[in-house]
Amino acid sequence: MGKKDTKDVEEQKSKKKRSLTRRVFMLGSMAVAGGVAFGAYHYKKPLKNPLQDSDGEITLNPYLFITAAGVKVIAPRAEMGQGVHTTLAAMVAEELGVAWEDVEVIHGPASSTYYNEEVLKLGLPFAEYSQSTVKNVVSGVTDVASKILGQQITGGSTTTRDGFIKMRQAGAAARLAIMEAAAYEFDVPASELKTNNGEVIAPNGSRLKYQDLALDASAIKVEQNPPLKDPSQWRYLGKAMPRKDMVGKVTGTAEFGIDVKQDDMLFATVRINPKLGGKMLSFDAAEAGAMAGVVKIVDLWDGIGVIADNTWTAFQAAEAVEIEWGDAPYPQDNDGIYAEIEKAFDEKPNSVLRDDGTIDETLAAAPDVIEAIYRVPYLAHTPMEPMNATALLKDGELDVWVGNQAPTVIQDHVAKAVGLNVENVRVHTPYLGGGFGRKPEYDSAVQATKLAEAMPGRAIKMTWTREEDVRHDFYRPASLARMKGIVSEDGPSALKLDIAAPSVYRAQAKRVLGIAPPGPDKLLVEGAFDQPYGIPNFQVNGYLSEVDVPVGSWRSVGNSYNSFFLESFLDELAVAKRLDPLAMRLKLMQGVDKPSFDTLRAVGDIAGWGAPTGAGRGRGAGFGRGVAFCYSFGSPTAQIIDVSETEDGVKIDKVWCAIDVGTAFDPSIIEAQVTSAILYGLSAAIYGDITFEDGEVVEGNFDEYDALRMGNAPPVEVKILQSTGHIGGVGEPGVPPSIPALANAVYDLLGKRERVLPLGKSVDFVTV
Repeated sequence: MGKKDTKDVEEQKSKKKRSLTRRVFMLGSMAVAGGVAFGAYHYKKPLKNPLQDSDGEITLNPYLFITAAGVKVIAPRAEMGQGVHTTLAAMVAEELGVAWEDVEVIHGPASSTYYNEEVLKLGLPFAEYSQSTVKNVVSGVTDVASKILGQQITGGSTTTRDGFIKMRQAGAAARLAIMEAAAYEFDVPASELKTNNGEVIAPNGSRLKYQDLALDASAIKVEQNPPLKDPSQWRYLGKAMPRKDMVGKVTGTAEFGIDVKQDDMLFATVRINPKLGGKMLSFDAAEAGAMAGVVKIVDLWDGIGVIADNTWTAFQAAEAVEIEWGDAPYPQDNDGIYAEIEKAFDEKPNSVLRDDGTIDETLAAAPDVIEAIYRVPYLAHTPMEPMNATALLKDGELDVWVGNQAPTVIQDHVAKAVGLNVENVRVHTPYLGGGFGRKPEYDSAVQATKLAEAMPGRAIKMTWTREEDVRHDFYRPASLARMKGIVSEDGPSALKLDIAAPSVYRAQAKRVLGIAPPGPDKLLVEGAFDQPYGIPNFQVNGYLSEVDVPVGSWRSVGNSYNSFFLESFLDELAVAKRLDPLAMRLKLMQGVDKPSFDTLRAVGDIAGWGAPTGAGRGRGAGFGRGVAFCYSFGSPTAQIIDVSETEDGVKIDKVWCAIDVGTAFDPSIIEAQVTSAILYGLSAAIYGDITFEDGEVVEGNFDEYDALRMGNAPPVEVKILQSTGHIGGVGEPGVPPSIPALANAVYDLLGKRERVLPLGKSVDFVTV
């Protein structure tokens, strides 16, 4: 290539980067919605305290009450098994200076005060491991936008990142107010007072309990940004604390959404068009309406709701209704759907978020280019608690009890469903029996609200069947990837990934905000473009498909499939030149991102990776070993999986995982969450597959949509690293590398490269 050609290529790349930068700033500006004029005013407004004092409970700020028993911490995020109520409570208790046994935790009300300022950053088109001026500027813009939008959301492994300062400041501010009240009582300067386990101690040893000072303290204004403790002073954070939700869950006294009881309550279910997005053309409820115990059958436009005196009767009656369904707005079967997704490759890419080197010229000039096509299916969330909600509409006031990840979103949409102002709607958030990204959605809450509207003054408890739950999900989208690469004995020199899938980001934004955001869709290509591999010629293109199958966030979102694409193909490149897969990755990371390098090296150390050829423990010996890495949600995560061949099929022997969370607030919760994420990912890798026939989802229950059981779940060893003091996510990063690590181990064992998920369709695994 001559000098003129090189210059032309560099000019084209420069134009691409300038165009991307402009689009990024447009995205930020639109998110703020006129922040210079309207938004700046609202951003500077102090947050309103949505809590109210009651007998024996005094609120000092939006995050806590002082009670007769100690302190009640208000958690603004949902507890769905991930342990966040315990960690958020520890943040408040740490700064407030109270005994752990005196702390109670409850979920807060729906309020924009509890907005999540981290969640919008998930959509910004930047690699998380890389810091740049543009990234920091746009991240600051999203802080403003987040406060203006006021979305109270649990998701994206953002809870501790969002709460780390807020919750600690709430505890510290309350402590300062209490000390000021005590200073007046003791007639000494507050600077001479100390606190310990819920008491203020005067220089002469006199003590006053927080409860005795709370009322006076509630009238004292303190600085909004009080000084916080140095980590060296922490009593609770950094340690494994007794979980605040454990006793209730073990004894069966914890209340989940499906446990809600109200006086004079009726029960209900729904039956919605199985051709997703289609209308209901007609229905005949004569037989169902005559069944004993049936109270009312309600037209819901796209289906029917049945209200009865018990849930089982509602289930039976719903099945007895004769319904004519309209068609779905997408192709009728899997072949048609995948063909539609593949058409996206014929259009211009929505994003080119990684474009290093001169990829097309390099590939065109290379004699040996390795190519592969990979495919993943739609996936359901299948939390153990199916979708449910309870609603009571009475005297112009609406109460909704629903396990959810987005109370303000629920509040807005149920209010709209029955024509109420949001001020007249109360959303109660009990424990969630799993979420995995399914429960920011408002569909079940709106259904329960419409049924309550049909029976004003009576609480209606609406529960889905498992089949309704699986067949009416907002699925993890199916995706296709076309890959090309060049590798030598020195490692990969070129890698091109073209990825096509429906957009989760746009679909959810349309549902929640009514608009699809412009600009590059990061979620479509995350886990591919943003990985710390120093490949000289590296391009990732994202293509948006407009297939109308409902899609939504699924644990780790785009990382869940893109890590499979990238990490499996990297393994293919390593095998082509007999390179050690782990050593090759380490070489690519060297000098790019030290935490990622150290994490990958750490997993090799704990797993005893030492085979000189990198072929695990040797193909043909009945054992296989695979490695994979993914940087997601702020946490570099690496895994090694061992498998073996048995008479009953392929057995997963063990999983090793290293994860750098930056700051480990509770090691036991981190280990539990990482283990959970790995098992969730492996279940999807082996079994997960939502298929379509005649426009309907085929799978309906766990006999058709299986998961790992206790008998075939492997032991997991987790090493927690803390490199830089940043705060990384925990709930999701364990999913992405588990899938390619297993696929790579299967190749090492069987010599068979699997490019289509689930693996269980072509590989026999041990079952129980």
